[in-house]
Amino acid sequence: MRSEDGVRTPWHIEPRGQTSNRRGRPTLSLLRLLEWPARHGGPLLAASIFAGIAVAPLAAALRDVVTPAVAVLMTLVLLRIEPAQVMAWLRRPRVVAFLSAWLLLACPLIAFAATRALGMDGPLGAGVVLVAASCAVTSAPAFARLVGLDAEVSLVVAVVTTALLPFTAPPLALGLLGLDLAISVPGLMLRLLLIVGLPALVALLVRRIAGAARLERAARPIDGAAVLTLVVFAFGVMDGVQARLLLDPLWVLGGIAAAFGGNLGLNALTAAALAPALGARAALTAGLLAGNRNQAVFLAVLPAGADPDILMFFALGQIPMFLSPFLLKPAYRRLLRG
Repeated sequence: MRSEDGVRTPWHIEPRGQTSNRRGRPTLSLLRLLEWPARHGGPLLAASIFAGIAVAPLAAALRDVVTPAVAVLMTLVLLRIEPAQVMAWLRRPRVVAFLSAWLLLACPLIAFAATRALGMDGPLGAGVVLVAASCAVTSAPAFARLVGLDAEVSLVVAVVTTALLPFTAPPLALGLLGLDLAISVPGLMLRLLLIVGLPALVALLVRRIAGAARLERAARPIDGAAVLTLVVFAFGVMDGVQARLLLDPLWVLGGIAAAFGGNLGLNALTAAALAPALGARAALTAGLLAGNRNQAVFLAVLPAGADPDILMFFALGQIPMFLSPFLLKPAYRRLLRG
């Protein structure tokens, strides 16, 4: 109700059939706001990785939220993945087993041969081989979705390679590099449960409550929230890089070059080798998985006497990972159209 001068009174009641949408406006505005990072995900991730290096205090402050950010990211990714398509890949166990074997066995042997041929037998060479021996990065489905590749097979292969990592990485690291990786199977399984299992349960509950139609309408905002979560992750993993860059810039530049070589080299080689058998989209997805690996898992298991340069290389390895959506998305579009 309004007074004679047109001012709304506290006891105003909407006429029957005309409900106020004031409560819905903030939610609608937030959803529209989240669509912006979804549209500009590649440039945002590229900028965040450099901002994490430039703003060292913020990177240090966000270091402890890296693991929770991965769990939140996985929940958002699972909300955008169709369970039926995941089951379709699980019904192709030979393909999943082949992709997992390629990532965990063939790629580290290829990386070892390449680093030795180039004379990289120091910490940078060891870092490249260790990265190639790791499992697919847990956030691979998010990166795949950003560049228009197959998020479902990315999820399946990321989970399978993480589960198999304790059985493949230790003998390879010891045999190729002489490093004793005491990766605990129960410890890694617990980590996998917390980072994949718990988000899967949350996503299943949200999907059951919200319904597929409502989630489909919120697809772009969900993608935008995933991009923002990746930005937080990018800041956290860059902690300590600025200090090393100021102390030894040539080494850092060499490490970045080695990280790009390993990432893009394994990506291109895998896509080219598997395209005749898998087709363009699946092969490009396999290449993305081959280049982007979970390097953080080795931080907890490397021996205390491990070369600190190897640990720093793992941080530098995030740079090509976060730049790849920005750099490769146009190439992926062209190749898929072709």
